[in-house]
Amino acid sequence: MAHFSALEAVLSTYLDPDSMVKVRHAYDIAEAAHAGQKRSTGEDYVTHPVAVATILAGLKMDPDSLMAALLHDVIEDTSVDKATLIREFGESVANLVDGVSKLTQIQFESKAEAQAENFRKMVLAMAKDLRVIVVKLADRLHNMSTLSALRPDKARRIARETLDIYAPIANRLGMHAFRIAFEDLGFATLYPFRYRVLKNAVKKARGNRLEIVNEIETKLKEKLANAGMPPVKLWGREKHLFSIYKKMRNKHIPFSEIMDVYAFRIIVDSVDTCYRALGAVHNLYRPVPERFKDYIAIPKANGYQSLHTTLFGPYGVPLEIQIRTEAMEAFAESGVASHWLYKADTTEENPAHVRAQEWLKRVLEMQSSTGNSIEFIENVKIDLFPDEVYVFTPKGNILELPNGASAVDFAYAIHTDIGDTAVAAKIDRRLSPLSTQLINGQTVEIITSASAKPNPTWLNFVVTAKARSAIRHFLKRQKQSESIYLGKRLIERALSTLNLSLADIPKANMNQVLHDSHLKNMDELLETLGLGHLSPLVVARRLAFVEKHEEALEAEEKQQATSQLSQTPLLIEGTEGMVVQFATCCYPIPGDPILGVLDAGRGIVVHTQNCIHIAKLRATERAIYLSWQPDVQGAFPVVIDAELLNRKGVLAALTLAIANADANIDNITVAERDGNYSAVSMVVSVRHRQHLATLLRTLRKIPEASKIVRRQT
Repeated sequence: MAHFSALEAVLSTYLDPDSMVKVRHAYDIAEAAHAGQKRSTGEDYVTHPVAVATILAGLKMDPDSLMAALLHDVIEDTSVDKATLIREFGESVANLVDGVSKLTQIQFESKAEAQAENFRKMVLAMAKDLRVIVVKLADRLHNMSTLSALRPDKARRIARETLDIYAPIANRLGMHAFRIAFEDLGFATLYPFRYRVLKNAVKKARGNRLEIVNEIETKLKEKLANAGMPPVKLWGREKHLFSIYKKMRNKHIPFSEIMDVYAFRIIVDSVDTCYRALGAVHNLYRPVPERFKDYIAIPKANGYQSLHTTLFGPYGVPLEIQIRTEAMEAFAESGVASHWLYKADTTEENPAHVRAQEWLKRVLEMQSSTGNSIEFIENVKIDLFPDEVYVFTPKGNILELPNGASAVDFAYAIHTDIGDTAVAAKIDRRLSPLSTQLINGQTVEIITSASAKPNPTWLNFVVTAKARSAIRHFLKRQKQSESIYLGKRLIERALSTLNLSLADIPKANMNQVLHDSHLKNMDELLETLGLGHLSPLVVARRLAFVEKHEEALEAEEKQQATSQLSQTPLLIEGTEGMVVQFATCCYPIPGDPILGVLDAGRGIVVHTQNCIHIAKLRATERAIYLSWQPDVQGAFPVVIDAELLNRKGVLAALTLAIANADANIDNITVAERDGNYSAVSMVVSVRHRQHLATLLRTLRKIPEASKIVRRQT
């Protein structure tokens, strides 16, 4: 019980006797379970859960959270299981412990995958009970304080993970004190020399600044007192070390410029007094234009509320002021963890709780639409960027988006269906591209069309995790449906060489092939065929003669089937989507003789029949005989090489001729061949072979053109 005494002293200040007995029982179980185990520091292992519980006690967390903190490692590291915890402490505590525990029973291919899957598990538990993340953050905070006992490489990995994930999560949940501790401890581990130099520089500068800080503080107190509103608290605050380091690195400014900024926090008794205090300090020192932010009227995404202003202080020094109430100060420091013990006894909602639940709802939407844990954790990292831009919907509602968000991000923030069908945006009533970056105060309206769908190029400029996840999810589903459709066409065509169709295949044969291929259903088989992972001829043969378990056709039968397939080529429509791609080595266009190649994961890649890159593949099972549909629609790229005489206006004449021929230039490069001629290479979109022939004839009429040819491979 020696380890428990310090914690007990803290708990006795706010817990009732019955709750104290429960927490003590949890300690007894933890001490027995961890008996004989040691930490890297050499201390008894039980000192760690006690330290975690002490951190939570400092936040006045409820008894269940404290018990979970004491027991948070027993499932993972001892023989105590969840059933035992349910029996001893109830489901609430057991679920909290389980939510914090890592997945140790599953073997992962890499540490990154294990980290990502454990994070996904924790997020799902967080959605059910926010206290899971509060316990986890306290656990991580104590671990960070003892990193020096670990191997340097392991300590750096944990510090990097903390800065990338846990510090931003603490910020998102409004737990400011945790975020600062994570950032400074992580900074000290990752960059120990920079940390020491900066720490010494701050210590030295603090003494030089003391006189000015005292002078400003005295004047602020006098001004507020004369205005009839003495502050509850007023003090000069310092930026923490990691914040100084980030500012120096990101803005490329020296330490002296950062330390020239003086910052003060004023705590008052009410919201009304916040605005009155703002007027008073603006009367004392002149405010810097466009440096005022009202986070009381429009709170940050994590529920943070405060007034921020920058003033021209005495001696010309910049002066940063934060003004907030005592309640806002408590939320700013502890966020979702503030007043947890008493939240069930009051009708007043903790704004940090509300914002956290809204964020978790978005995270769960991302989780349901991401393919794997690594993609999910990357999306969450994107979503944790702290800077926000505030824009308005046409009805006047305020929407928070990350800095750099586009109109597409706005559309998906309203609703996934709005994002999926967006075609344009009106920003402040002016028609704008969907890629337009939004700025504070704009009013945004999204124009939709029922026939529209997400464009893959949107992934190049969206910044919100919800938009990125939704676009990828849509494209994945679209590719899946296109793969199934193409796979069905391929297998029906391959079965036709055996005078069969899918309808003729016995169900037993189908089930056997699915079992042998480790696939769940027919759609998965068709999708696998469409993506080029399996040969249609082989699958057709196995479906027809499954009892022979043939993995390939006999040479004679294969030749016969290939011959039959060449007589009935697969028709290319040009609108198959992502599973039929056109090779960029030979740029096939309608009218060219074409041949397809099955490329695993991509589907069919279409080449011209004389393309040198597929010469060795023509006689293999990967080759697919293709033909163009008679009425193919669309624009197809083709490369045209030209040699032009170096004369003024020749490029203008070339581009005008292309436009007059109803074609479009996708890309153009110019290289000087000698003093008189330039070599021009263009990627031009045409409709078909006849359109290309007309274009080439038009270009050859240009007097300065000595050579105009389509590039061949």
